[in-house]
Amino acid sequence: MNSSRSRLAAVVYFLVAAPIALVVLSALPQHAAPQHPANEIVLGIDPAQSKVRWTLGSTVHAVHGTFAFKKGNLQLDMSTGKARGEIIVEATSGNSGNDSRDKKMHKEVLESGKYTEVIFRPDRVEGQITPRGIFTVQVHGFFDLHGSEHELTVPVQAELSEDHWTGSAKFNVPFIDWGLRNPSNFFLRVNHTVEIELELKGNLQNAGAP
Repeated sequence: MNSSRSRLAAVVYFLVAAPIALVVLSALPQHAAPQHPANEIVLGIDPAQSKVRWTLGSTVHAVHGTFAFKKGNLQLDMSTGKARGEIIVEATSGNSGNDSRDKKMHKEVLESGKYTEVIFRPDRVEGQITPRGIFTVQVHGFFDLHGSEHELTVPVQAELSEDHWTGSAKFNVPFIDWGLRNPSNFFLRVNHTVEIELELKGNLQNAGAP
C-alpha cells in the first residue's frame, strides 16, 4: 500500500514539476552561435584558383616568378569599410624557373626556411563596395614579410556575384627598404622594389544571412 502511494506521489510530482521546469528553462538566455552583422560580407579565397605573380627588374633583364597561396579569408563591413582577416602566401613556394637563382632567393633574401609565410592583414577598405558588379577600392592593411610588419595600401578591382567573387591587384613591395638583403652584385643591379600582381577567386557569403 505504501509503495503504491509512493509511486502515485512520484507521478504527481513529475506532472507538476515538468511544466514548471520547461517554463524556467525557456526563460533562460539562449547561447546561440554568434551572428555577423547583416551588412558584412565574407570573401573566401580559393588557393587553387588564385595566383601571385612577381616581376623584379634589373640592369640585365626582368625576372618573373610566382608564389602560391596558402589560404585566405576576409570580412568586410560594407557600411563602415572596416575589414579583418588575412591572406597567407607560402614564402617557400617562390619560383622563377631558375634553380640556382631560386636557391639564392630562398636562402639569402627571403630566408623562407625561417620565415615560411607572407601575410597581409587588412583593416579597412576605402571606396564604395557594391553588392553586385565591378568596383575599385583601396585596401589598407599590414604586410608581414621576413618577420617584420609594414603598412601598405593595395588598389583592388573586384567583382561580386551571388555566391562567388573575383579580384585583381597590382602593387610594389620595396623589399630592400624593408630590410631584406640586396641580391645585387658587381655585374647585376636589381630594382629595390618588386612588382606584385594578384589574381583572386573564391566564394562569397553574406555573413548576416540566415
